Amino acid sequence: MPRRPADDERDGVELTNLDQPVFDGAGATKRDLVDYLDAVSVRMLPGLSARPLSVIRARPGSAPFMQKNLPKHAPDWIARVETWAETSQRTVTYALCEDRRTLLWFANQRAIEYHPTLIPTETTETREIVLDLDPPEGGEFAQVVAAARLVRSALSGVGLEAAVKTSGAKGLHIVAPLAVPLGIDDAFAVTRAIAARAAALDPDVATTAFIRDDRGGRVFLDPTRAGYATLVAAYSPRARPGLPVSFPLGWDALDDVTPSEITVHTALERLGDADPWHDLRPEPGVLADGLVAEGKEIPVPRVQAMHEGKRRKRARQRQES
Repeated sequence: MPRRPADDERDGVELTNLDQPVFDGAGATKRDLVDYLDAVSVRMLPGLSARPLSVIRARPGSAPFMQKNLPKHAPDWIARVETWAETSQRTVTYALCEDRRTLLWFANQRAIEYHPTLIPTETTETREIVLDLDPPEGGEFAQVVAAARLVRSALSGVGLEAAVKTSGAKGLHIVAPLAVPLGIDDAFAVTRAIAARAAALDPDVATTAFIRDDRGGRVFLDPTRAGYATLVAAYSPRARPGLPVSFPLGWDALDDVTPSEITVHTALERLGDADPWHDLRPEPGVLADGLVAEGKEIPVPRVQAMHEGKRRKRARQRQES
């Protein structure tokens, strides 16, 4: 079959099928995606550089899918790093998105979402604490905003200030820079402690319950975003109708925002010449003493949920026997 000619070429990357939809029902073409990512590349690349990258890609006629391994057909000029994955017991070759050319290549592959690891490849320490806030099923964004303010208060109480961005859906991501880096285990402990403190400020609004059925219509403060976990990058589109964007906001702007309206079609006008993820980032803070020890007294959520799930299963089996 003859090769289809490129519709465009930028930075040496041939771009094809630009007038096709990104995926069925996307409400955006591949050209919309490419143009948007190209326009925000200078703002977006600092959050991707030196961090193993997972992406969510899509094709017309099929559901979006997660891609961790860099495809074998990827050009050799894309930086990469090999990592052993304990879960799948295999070596994964992750891309490192270091430049506009690489970002354009991914855009041409219909990579919509960009999920870098929270810490870069050259270190085992983290310089920020991250809280991921998820609304309950059918919940409103206003609930998440209320929970975010609890998190902000809890962070302030331990010496930290934070920046906030939409997740690209109904959630929020809160990132607090650290003056002194933490090892991975300590970062997890601090994240658990802050989430617990925030939920305790108003248990009717927020919860750290890892089991979904235990959340009772409250916003989940996810305490597991640390170490080599990933978080969708600031300015990244999401694989949802309209291609909404994970967008940085000032704290005072949260009440006036509808996240689904910030999309690849509207985000650039809202940005203008600004880079809010850089401009709104606070100075790194120094943690209050004792917070690591406090967090280490809190059970690891996934382990606790696994044991609780087994206990409930045994209880159901006894009732049925």
